[in-house]
Amino acid sequence: MTKTVRRSEQGKGARTRERIIDAAVLLLDADGEAGLTFRTLAMRLETGHGAIQWHFSTKGDLIAAAADVVVGRALTGAAPGAGAGAREAIRAVALAVYDVIGAHPWVGDQLARPPWAGAMLKIFERLGRQVVALGVPAEARFTATSALLIHIVGAGRQEAINSHSLQARTDRQDFLDDLAAHWGQLDAGEYAFTRTMADQLRGHDDRAEFLAGVDLVLAGIEHLEHAAAGHVPRPSTHARR
Repeated sequence: MTKTVRRSEQGKGARTRERIIDAAVLLLDADGEAGLTFRTLAMRLETGHGAIQWHFSTKGDLIAAAADVVVGRALTGAAPGAGAGAREAIRAVALAVYDVIGAHPWVGDQLARPPWAGAMLKIFERLGRQVVALGVPAEARFTATSALLIHIVGAGRQEAINSHSLQARTDRQDFLDDLAAHWGQLDAGEYAFTRTMADQLRGHDDRAEFLAGVDLVLAGIEHLEHAAAGHVPRPSTHARR
């Protein structure tokens, strides 16, 4: 009897915690971290502060838990097609994280905070398993996985910031046209390269560029794999003249 009551209480507590997180996500999506307070959340849930603080002692703990849940759901759905290899699995994880940060911009800020924990560790683990499946030598796995993680989270977060800023100001294409025109008029001596990128900036697709960056990192990782197998020439050890 006691065990049955305890399980019932645990189940009720888990449901309450889930309701708190779901309500917090809605507030974070609407108004960012500034819009989430225990008072506002208590009003939304029609409960008292104590019920919330029983599960989350601080606002930071709640945001971390919310990010963990949102990212966890995204990763659960990040399954490539049947028969897909490690490369496709990594791209699926990358797109899932990119999209979840785009849908919930506050998640990008949370993932960028040290130390790596919760949601960030989940992404690192998923990527790392596929890096191992690619055949990357053990001594290079941390670097390879970290490079993927930094690009995915960093690019996703920056794109979310850009999108939010554009929504408040102007149409995306108008913005890119104006920025490209500015690049084209930069000093030819000081910005010789940037001037040549104006047309590509004007017509680029954010999602395609993000995936191209993932593929660039993967190309470097695969180079490590081939080098470990002896398929890639290693730099000469002869002394330079």
